[in-house]
Amino acid sequence: MFHIWAKVYIDDHIEKQCVYRREEAFTYSAFFTYLAEICDELDIPTPVLVKAHLFRYAKFNHVVFRASDFMEEIPFTRLVLENIL
Repeated sequence: MFHIWAKVYIDDHIEKQCVYRREEAFTYSAFFTYLAEICDELDIPTPVLVKAHLFRYAKFNHVVFRASDFMEEIPFTRLVLENIL
């Protein structure tokens, strides 16, 4: 079981947030699925996921997606995913 705290920021203020929970064990091969489901829940576009994002999440237990990580224009500053230990 794992939890991911997702936060959508406009400047330095949290505009939306959710805690994503799954009963099965966490796997990095399914990270895009987790990301897509989180974005659906927050009603925001899904960013492009690259290896650097996975490495940051693995090493620091959080990852930041900025406007340059999205294919379309977004009405917020950044999306932050944080592993809840």
